[in-house]
Amino acid sequence: MALRGKQKRFLRSQAHHLQPIFQVGKGGMNEAMWIQIEEALTKRELIKISLLQNTDEVAEDVAEILENEIHCQVVQIIGRVLVLYKPSDKEKYQKISKEVRAI
Repeated sequence: MALRGKQKRFLRSQAHHLQPIFQVGKGGMNEAMWIQIEEALTKRELIKISLLQNTDEVAEDVAEILENEIHCQVVQIIGRVLVLYKPSDKEKYQKISKEVRAI
């Protein structure tokens, strides 16, 4: 499901107060990190990831990798911070996705 403009705006407003829970460092992205990010998205639906200054990764490249590997949607990229969204499969964690569908 592709997000519409209003849905992205709502998700950006929800993510504004969040702190990044993952940091991509000089080791870059790897499969173990993908798995952890996917598990976090299952429980939270909306997370932030920051790229540290010592990484060789580019935010747009990381966003593309994550979209392809874990099938999440990049809501926003500001500098070295990515906001990711993926509706949870488990109903007890579907707080944000219910609101997004209503928009």
